[in-house]
Amino acid sequence: MDKQLLKDDPLKLTNDGKLSFFFVGIGSAFSKLHYQTNLLIVKNNDHLLVDCGTVCPTALWKYQSNITNINNILVTHSHADHIGGLEEAALMGRYVLKKKVNIIVTDEYKNYLWENSLKGGCSFGERTADGKYMEFEDYFVHIRPEHIKGKSERFYEVNIGSINVKLFRTMHIPDCARGWEDSFFSYGCLVDDKIVFTSDTRFDPELLKYLEKEYKIEWIFHDCQLFPGGVHAAYSELKTLSASVKKKMYLCHYGDNFGAFDPKSDGFAGFADQGCFYKF
Repeated sequence: MDKQLLKDDPLKLTNDGKLSFFFVGIGSAFSKLHYQTNLLIVKNNDHLLVDCGTVCPTALWKYQSNITNINNILVTHSHADHIGGLEEAALMGRYVLKKKVNIIVTDEYKNYLWENSLKGGCSFGERTADGKYMEFEDYFVHIRPEHIKGKSERFYEVNIGSINVKLFRTMHIPDCARGWEDSFFSYGCLVDDKIVFTSDTRFDPELLKYLEKEYKIEWIFHDCQLFPGGVHAAYSELKTLSASVKKKMYLCHYGDNFGAFDPKSDGFAGFADQGCFYKF
């Protein structure tokens, strides 16, 4: 894997064919030192934005790009640091570009996302020709991940051009949930069968064991909070993983007190960096 920091050049949404991860942001939901953890995946002429948080449009502007340049957005769950910028993407698409954004969500989660998060800001500003208020399909092209045959209902799959993404349900919220089955909708990603991005999840070593068993995992970018408790995997919990797993694990979604920790000395690959291309 190669790392390349984006310096003064504009952010590009195409490359030479190598799978690349670019962390638009790397911080926790309330970080003031980093943008929120939203991930841009680029390969060939294809790109996929994984989550579009509240400050994502601003972050893209800082990288000399624009939310209007993004064609494909995959939503992992409904916290504002992951969906807070979707309304801007939707409105800019409809009223500036006159173009719908491709959004990757399952059928069931689509209804939650629209009814509980997006409808209030997007539905009532306009009526359609037949007198109805705006709906999800007026703003977005819905791309449906398909359940992977032979696997549990936890796993889905979708292809965005040359980028293959397998989605797996995570157990993020609420903290009383016993597993992914009784957790609210949240997903992590396995990209091209080799790179894991967990998005938000509590500590779930059984999931990591399964992915390691079924796929040749090269790198893992794992959700990490720097204190115990709550609804994210804690640093102290992740430290208990095997040395072979930790050495290929970068930590993301971390708080502003990250300077008090030394993940490399604890066996991790390190903290993931904001504004940096990881090329695989």
